[in-house]
Amino acid sequence: MHEHLTPYDFNALSDDEFRLRFRAWLKEYYPEQWRQNDRRPYLRLVGEDLRACMLLLNEHGWRAPAWPREYGGMGLSFRKQWIYQQEWERAAGARIVEPGETHLGPTLFQYGTEEQKAAHLPRILRCDDLWVQGYSEPNAGSDLASLRTRAIREGDDFIVNGQKIWTTQASTSTHIFALVRTGQYEKKQQGITFLLIDLRAPGVSVRPIMNLAGDDELCEVFFDDVRVPVSDAVGAVDDGWQVAKSLLGHERLWLGSPAMANSAMHIATRLVKEIGLETDVGVTDRLAQLQCDLHDYRLLYTDICEDVANGAEVGPGASVLKVYISELLQRIVQFNAGIAAEYGAVIGDVQVGDLSTNLHWPFMWALPTTIYAGCNEVQRDILAKTVLKLPA
Repeated sequence: MHEHLTPYDFNALSDDEFRLRFRAWLKEYYPEQWRQNDRRPYLRLVGEDLRACMLLLNEHGWRAPAWPREYGGMGLSFRKQWIYQQEWERAAGARIVEPGETHLGPTLFQYGTEEQKAAHLPRILRCDDLWVQGYSEPNAGSDLASLRTRAIREGDDFIVNGQKIWTTQASTSTHIFALVRTGQYEKKQQGITFLLIDLRAPGVSVRPIMNLAGDDELCEVFFDDVRVPVSDAVGAVDDGWQVAKSLLGHERLWLGSPAMANSAMHIATRLVKEIGLETDVGVTDRLAQLQCDLHDYRLLYTDICEDVANGAEVGPGASVLKVYISELLQRIVQFNAGIAAEYGAVIGDVQVGDLSTNLHWPFMWALPTTIYAGCNEVQRDILAKTVLKLPA
């Protein structure tokens, strides 16, 4: 794979030089229509917009900041990855969900064969393939090891039958990496295999699910006698649980970014002014409490990222980030909808004084943040057992 070595070593730059270089590139090349604003506070790119954005980054050498240079990535240190994220958020860059880069690539680095790396990594960078994650199933979400999608070996193929749910962007993607049941053992975490599946294969069907925010990016995926080569199993057959666990790492930190809460707080302060509530002590007290909570969280997030940048491991304590910021985001958007009175009940854009925004979509979108990526109840269990050392 060394023929794909990225020619430029960004780690040779000082942190300030790297920051200013990426900031200048975003200002010159990143299109306005892909930036978040008051009307699109959590804009996420999907489909062709996602592909076009990833191709633009790849063309200019800004794709895959965490990938090693020998696989075509930027090979950034953690500190420079953190700067990259800060500048992306500073430029109001759209939210990017691209599991091929963030999840599958690092998994192939660790567990993939040389043939799998050669086949898939360049296609991910070129956006020939767009990947989604196939983990959750009905009755197997937080208790993922209870999954029931089965893959029965038949010669050189697996025959896959079952269903995945809450599969983000499956309707606009080409491939899925999925956990499937290939064996029965005493421990339910055993007998699971990490399998790569073409969503265009015969027997695969995708059905979008409309949510309360009006989006249909979440999908159900059905497998009906889908034939998948055994060579598309990543890692050892029946040992996919270990492969899946390796996907955590720094992703837990980026998931805890305060960016969305910052956007919601910006709307909150504008609303208080535009509605004329600056002298309402009850409203301003609640706003001040939210501002203090967000300020404290920013310091916590910075401290944890700083520790990792200085060589610390991403421990289970990072689970506190996802718990805190998701619940704080919900409290801020609920505050916004509440003080906006009749404006808070409008579906779509509203004009409040000089502020043009959308209050309904962020309110509805924030509701599932405490559920996805490991529901907060499970995250609290992790914190209780591994950080506080409480008995089971």
